[in-house]
Amino acid sequence: MPAKSSTIVTALTAAALVAIGVLGYQASASASAPLTAVRGDGPATDRKPPAHDQAGKKEPGPAPAPVPAASGTGKRVVYGLGAKRVWLVGADGKAQRTFPVTPSTVSPAPGAYAVTSRSVSVTGSDGVAIEHVVRFATVNGVVVGFSAAVDGSTPAPDGAKKTGGIRESRDDGKALWDFALRGAKIVVVS
Repeated sequence: MPAKSSTIVTALTAAALVAIGVLGYQASASASAPLTAVRGDGPATDRKPPAHDQAGKKEPGPAPAPVPAASGTGKRVVYGLGAKRVWLVGADGKAQRTFPVTPSTVSPAPGAYAVTSRSVSVTGSDGVAIEHVVRFATVNGVVVGFSAAVDGSTPAPDGAKKTGGIRESRDDGKALWDFALRGAKIVVVS
């Protein structure tokens, strides 16, 4: 009788191991299935297949805004009041970078200016921590310059307070900081 019981135990153990193996295989197969199929978001035919032939291709974005024609020549920063945009223009007259900005409540008149001072980080007149401050004009006692909020925000200024901070993203602020050293030409256009 002991031979029969060991045969039964062996058979039950083998059956259990087979069942565990099948369940393990099913679990691993379902783990690699798309999540939408697992969640039951619809049949697999409702999903778009991956675009393997599009891999590595980028759709072209809009063409960069051209440098304003009436902005002078040579290396300069161009600030378009109406466009709410800045161009970093190289000596060859071509834009090296262009980006949108949030204007201040006080704007300088169109014309040519020079960078008068710079600060790595300060608190703006609106109480926000700012960095890469590049100042170039004073209008009715309000200092005007480019800056980036440390928190990355670019909110529209409160019209009740006179401020001269033209806000840009942190990346754009760093690029302008590197480009516009003290004395650099800033051209403001309408």
